[in-house]
Amino acid sequence: MGDSIDAVLDLPSPMRTDLDFDRDGKQIGELHLPHSPHDDAWGVIPLPIAVLRNGTGPTALLVGGVHGDEYEGPIALSELVRQVDPTEMHGRLIVLPSLNAPAVKVGRRTSPIDNLNLARAFPGDPDGTPTQQIAHYVGRELLPRADFVLDLHAGGSSLGIMTAALLRHHEDPDLVARSEAALRSFGAPLALAGAPGEGRTLIATAVRLHKVAFAVELGCGGRVSPAALEIARAGLAGFLAHTGIMPGEPTPYTGPLWRIVGNDAFVYAPTAGVFEPFHMLGDDVAAGRPAGCIHDLARPAKPPTQVSFGCGGLMFACRAPGIVDHGNCLSVVATKVSST
Repeated sequence: MGDSIDAVLDLPSPMRTDLDFDRDGKQIGELHLPHSPHDDAWGVIPLPIAVLRNGTGPTALLVGGVHGDEYEGPIALSELVRQVDPTEMHGRLIVLPSLNAPAVKVGRRTSPIDNLNLARAFPGDPDGTPTQQIAHYVGRELLPRADFVLDLHAGGSSLGIMTAALLRHHEDPDLVARSEAALRSFGAPLALAGAPGEGRTLIATAVRLHKVAFAVELGCGGRVSPAALEIARAGLAGFLAHTGIMPGEPTPYTGPLWRIVGNDAFVYAPTAGVFEPFHMLGDDVAAGRPAGCIHDLARPAKPPTQVSFGCGGLMFACRAPGIVDHGNCLSVVATKVSST
């Protein structure tokens, strides 16, 4: 996998910016992705970016808006860009508050241009669709500049999820230890280690490039959560203090680590209908116990279809819309893996 990523990221990107990544001060501008749709022969897709730098020091790449229906990250990162005085920094911030700008514009998980999910597009393709080109630029031009990478997510319009910081597994114990320390410095109310998932995400790519990297899930249901937004603000301050880029003292998460273990952690819809969950986020649940039932509202004489948990633990995520289709994720269970 590493060789294939290196081969992809060695290819030049068509994206451009007028910002100077090595200049001190605060620069706020755009990345320009050439785009030639029916109504604009030689246009560009503008993606907002800010670079804040003061002398030597580490670089943190801060990303929000990978999914367009997840709003706390873009809000918190835009506030950070406005508020930070570069003279109080030591190092550099590269901030992409709305990386998937086409999706953010319309409030969709996927891009309205190519219908791709940016969190399933890395390491990207410089000759591919706009989403693939965005992923490639981040991997080629930005990840090599970064020492720390933070990707802010939320449940979006399809998922209710507990606010948590998520760490991917890596074989290098030193990288794992440094990444866990960074994750804990964010101070999210829950921490997941060895989080499962796609190898096509920003964080998965960053980890394969040996960066200290983690993601955070904030809010849910496709709306702005004031509580989650406050966690994002405080978490950014704590994390940037941990990196040494900004002054301050983190208030780290000191609780247990959790993990999403295997397919048994997921409950999927075996049929279409309307899902009635039997539990709330954060509830303790047990293997084999009912997770909820799916009602066929077009057939009132038909009993609902019951679904059960495949493992016990903490109900970490739950389907947000009531209507479901066969194969939709209904709930996700996290299991405690350590006490400290």
